[in-house]
Amino acid sequence: MLIRNGLLFTMESEKPAQADLLVKDGKIAKIAPSIPCGEEEVFDARGMRVYPGFIDAHSHIGIAQEKETVQGDITNEGTNPITPCMRAIDAINPMDSAFHNAIATGITGVMVGPGSANPIGGQFAFIKTDGRRIDDMIVKAPAAIKIAFGENPMTNYGMNGNMPSTRMAIASLIREDLFRAQQYFANESSNSQKDFTLECYRDLFEGKIPLKAHVHRADDIFTAIRIAKEFGLGLTLDHCTEGHLIAQEIAQSGYPAIVGPTLASRSKDEVSQSDFKTPGILQRSGVMVALTTDHPVSRIQHLPLCAGLAAKEGWDEWQALRAITIDAARICRVDDRLGSLAPGKDADIVVWDGDPLELKASVKATFINGRQVWPKK
Repeated sequence: MLIRNGLLFTMESEKPAQADLLVKDGKIAKIAPSIPCGEEEVFDARGMRVYPGFIDAHSHIGIAQEKETVQGDITNEGTNPITPCMRAIDAINPMDSAFHNAIATGITGVMVGPGSANPIGGQFAFIKTDGRRIDDMIVKAPAAIKIAFGENPMTNYGMNGNMPSTRMAIASLIREDLFRAQQYFANESSNSQKDFTLECYRDLFEGKIPLKAHVHRADDIFTAIRIAKEFGLGLTLDHCTEGHLIAQEIAQSGYPAIVGPTLASRSKDEVSQSDFKTPGILQRSGVMVALTTDHPVSRIQHLPLCAGLAAKEGWDEWQALRAITIDAARICRVDDRLGSLAPGKDADIVVWDGDPLELKASVKATFINGRQVWPKK
């Protein structure tokens, strides 16, 4: 595949360049002002903009449907507050129509996982958005361990007279299980047998994946940071709704934020501060930022719109684009393969007829692994 004559926004440089892009074996092979055409299929991108495929850094696509189901809530195992071994890949349905919406909007990669009813909810996976079998869509699994603070765990368990019913209990349960895992790995040489549940934390304690914390309120953000620091673990601050109120402190922690779903309604007390100004304030304070639709809380295809609305509130447009490309890839720890247009990286590419942060722009083609997946041929 040869994409010719496009204006390339590689995300490796802030300045776009008119260039050709050659794809071989699903990877970007070469970018140059002019590449001779051989036997490759040619896509003429004259007058169009070429970007790396967009990334939603936190969603439940393929697990939760946009409409209510007879099964009820299927993103949370609401019968046990500590479920680190639940794997998103065992619940993702690639036939979910939302995947079509994603690729039609140029979203080629998503972080998908369980919901926020449990203090420890399970394992996220980073997948591509095209495929029939989840095993063939995986980029990284596990990609994070989900933890959750605030109203959701308290409501799910406390209203039924179970623990946790307070923020203190949420933190206590998380600490207890992480402590058990820490001790397990510290004494591994003397362990007579493997512990299946604690083995689920191995990648976390080896620094390969982070905790993925559902946090809205400022105090919950600080609790997540405190726990991660106590155990020396990686962390992403997902939603980070009140992050703009404590931006300097978050920057000092060194942890990134995944902001959203700002397009959704302020349906709970803890999201009353939701604002499209938040990502810009965080980024200008020194926090690396990605965006989330939290699909289906807000719809996956609204990811570029969210970036555009944040730019409308004063966020630098280049930074807004980074939040759904290279910075999202870095936060999800898949930037060795995704997030920018560079030789050696996966050929996940989207071609727009204009600025994707503007409503009038539309996607002309989406490629995953160098294959055109939208519009279907």
